[in-house]
Amino acid sequence: MTETAKTPSHPTGFALWLAGSRPRTWPASIVPVLVGTGAASANASVMWWRAAAALVVSLALQIGVNYANDYSDGIRGTDAQRAGPLRLTASGAARPRAVFTAAWLCFGIAGAAGFALAASASWWLLVVGAACIAAAWFYTGGRTPYGYHGLGDVSVFVFFGLVAVVGTAFVASSPPDVDWLSVGCALPCGLLAVALLVANNLRDIPRDAETDKRTLAVRLGDHRTRLMYVGCALLPFAVTVALIVDRPWTAVALLAAPLAYVPIQQVLRGASGRDLIAVLGATGRLQLGYGVLLAIGLAL
Repeated sequence: MTETAKTPSHPTGFALWLAGSRPRTWPASIVPVLVGTGAASANASVMWWRAAAALVVSLALQIGVNYANDYSDGIRGTDAQRAGPLRLTASGAARPRAVFTAAWLCFGIAGAAGFALAASASWWLLVVGAACIAAAWFYTGGRTPYGYHGLGDVSVFVFFGLVAVVGTAFVASSPPDVDWLSVGCALPCGLLAVALLVANNLRDIPRDAETDKRTLAVRLGDHRTRLMYVGCALLPFAVTVALIVDRPWTAVALLAAPLAYVPIQQVLRGASGRDLIAVLGATGRLQLGYGVLLAIGLAL
């Protein structure tokens, strides 16, 4: 790829980079910060600037990992002829080096905001931040990317569930603190983030299998991956019922359950290829709706 594409099918300028950042996946980074802040407000006063900085860290990491995956998959050839949102590198819409630079610029922004949080709350956060950036890059980067060996779903659950929610609750609390509530709230957030990844990987099973990208979806096969999606979309509501015992107002999160109906039906009815792009969008809306409602319930 020696030059950026200039075909009418590709957006240009800011719109191009916005499309490449995959906005449908952004709820995976926004929701855990909202929920973590809600968990903090349930037991302590909230340091709002630290909550805002946590959002910067989370969103910058999300966009950074999207660009990093675009770059790494693109130069390996695993994004060629892939159905789904625009891939900057594989499509030739942007130079690989520019996508690489964009990824590390986002990681740099996350690192700067994370450093401010570490200076204010705990220097141990630098270790957590370094682990997050390493996980983001080596998902599809490096010689042996763990995302190619079926470990991406575990990483998403850990970093977009446990680390993001508990970490936000810790830094947003004054003084910084963590309790069981933030851990309990991290579970549904992690599951919905995994559902987003499963919808994406379900769509890509045929191409990933051809290119030896052994995602968990490829290992499980089409049918079991669809069942996994259903489980990840529904289990958060079971966890919510458990949370209600101690925090009754978290019941409002159950109002998001209808948002799960359409994507689950589409997945169970065999949606494939580009039809799963709609499932990806619907999963993002489910994740965002659930997260906003849970955060409100925690704050009440």
